Amino acid sequence: MPIRLPLFRKKVLDLLASSDETKVMHVSDTPESVYRFIGEVIEKTQPDHIVHTGDLADNIKLERRPELKPLYIGAVRKLARVLKSSGAKLYVVPGNEDDYETVNEFFGESVVDPGTVVEIEGTKLALGHTWKDVVNLNADFRLYGHNFKLIERGLNGVLGVNFILLPSRRTYRVKYPGGTDFDRGYKMWRGL
Repeated sequence: MPIRLPLFRKKVLDLLASSDETKVMHVSDTPESVYRFIGEVIEKTQPDHIVHTGDLADNIKLERRPELKPLYIGAVRKLARVLKSSGAKLYVVPGNEDDYETVNEFFGESVVDPGTVVEIEGTKLALGHTWKDVVNLNADFRLYGHNFKLIERGLNGVLGVNFILLPSRRTYRVKYPGGTDFDRGYKMWRGL
């Protein structure tokens, strides 16, 4: 059964689905609870490129709880199925909560280092896990996640699923489902 979307989110997804421009989709800091949502967004919009800027299973804080690695591996396996089934060109930047060996196992040649700049249809995208990875890079857009910081020409994947349409360079954000920040463990930020 598909997820029911708020009207505004549905309108943005319909607009993206009807666009004949090249679509770059950007996500970051994804807890397992949003994998199905991400799959449905991919199915609806058919992106040509997908960028994940780290913390692939953000509900599992591997940096602080290394004993959770078996759960982390299972989660990354699920996310890999969702992202790879899209047929889009993938770019995956490992984050502080990621295990590099596991990320490489499931994403191989799609893995890029923080601070990598890629060019898609003449548009330069700086890719990093944190804003510090990209803030000083020469790029048209800076894609990152990790926290809620906003920077010039930056698209923060914690705040929502970002889309860049090329060649127009128009950007859109689709909000994650309610409860995503809680699933990430951001209880303190929400005042809980």
